[in-house]
Amino acid sequence: MTETRSEIQRIERLMPLADALACIDRLVDPVAPRRIELGQAVGLTLAEDIVNRYAHPGSAIALRDGIAVAADATLDASSYAPAPLAGAPAFVDVGDPLPSGADAVAPLDAVEFRERTAHALAPLAPGDGVLPQGADAAPGDVLRCAGARLRATDVASLSVLGVSHVEIREPLVCINVAHDLRGTVIPSIANLLSRAAKAAGARVLMEPSALRELGGAPSTPSVVMLIGGSGSGRRDDSVRELAQHGSVAFHGVALAPGETAAFGMFERRPVLIVPSRLDAALAVWLTLGRRMLVRLSGRSDVEEAHTSVVLTRKIASTLGLAEIVPVRREADGVEPLASGYLTLQSLARANGYIIVPPDSEGFPPGARVDMRPLP
Repeated sequence: MTETRSEIQRIERLMPLADALACIDRLVDPVAPRRIELGQAVGLTLAEDIVNRYAHPGSAIALRDGIAVAADATLDASSYAPAPLAGAPAFVDVGDPLPSGADAVAPLDAVEFRERTAHALAPLAPGDGVLPQGADAAPGDVLRCAGARLRATDVASLSVLGVSHVEIREPLVCINVAHDLRGTVIPSIANLLSRAAKAAGARVLMEPSALRELGGAPSTPSVVMLIGGSGSGRRDDSVRELAQHGSVAFHGVALAPGETAAFGMFERRPVLIVPSRLDAALAVWLTLGRRMLVRLSGRSDVEEAHTSVVLTRKIASTLGLAEIVPVRREADGVEPLASGYLTLQSLARANGYIIVPPDSEGFPPGARVDMRPLP
């Protein structure tokens, strides 16, 4: 049976990208927090501030190997007139507590030994070579704020300070496919979204079942990313299915590529429908998908890190459309590689991308723009 024109899934209007992002901000809430071991939390988002409980170090300790001394005893010391240090040399290693009466650590090459007596060859100030009590962290210090992602450096520092468990938010993303398509494009998009979501601090569930069946999935996802079925093709019905089983917030975004993207809710969880073209899927992830994960994680870094660069060639863009443009680094700046349709070659050669805002017709050569990293 031939499908009538009225039955074809259509885009009524392209929502401005800023409005689409505002819609996601309004409808997507952070997932519930859970407590895990610190060592498992690298890359995840903190759900609460980490507040230090105890002074660290608990007492003054040596910051270098050497001899613990009273700084006053070295005031007039020099290589021409070494200052004798009273008593037996108090050798300390890095991390050792200072003995009573010592307030500095002299490096071994600044001390001369004559028989059983040590002589300082240079003056020391109180605190030289010493980490004072509480210098690493004092009680009540906020070590890392809620909304921040934990880095390996954070985990190492917090572990030394005695933190063993943290409260985090980790969304579970279900990546689904609208219908069976042959070829390599859909699996490539699924792998791209999976890796990008994991890098953004989420767990990923690859679930091929229909949207209406996800409510009974073994692991209930926090969000669904559905690949394909967002256009007006003969088999495109993802938006109608979402409308039937949930609600559609928007279908069609003023984004090039990625115009057919859609977003809505199904059983109180967000659903992002991603086009089945690789360049369009990438653009939708960079703009809408990443923002959705930021909201679900409760992250504080809404804006993506970027580097200021200079364009070596002109970019022409259509007013009213936000546009993703891959760029490649050159000696004197960055070269735009493609626009509109982003070829696979341009994506493979790109070092990053820029966003041309919808109120701009592009940028001239020599313009300074923000380059963002590709996933």
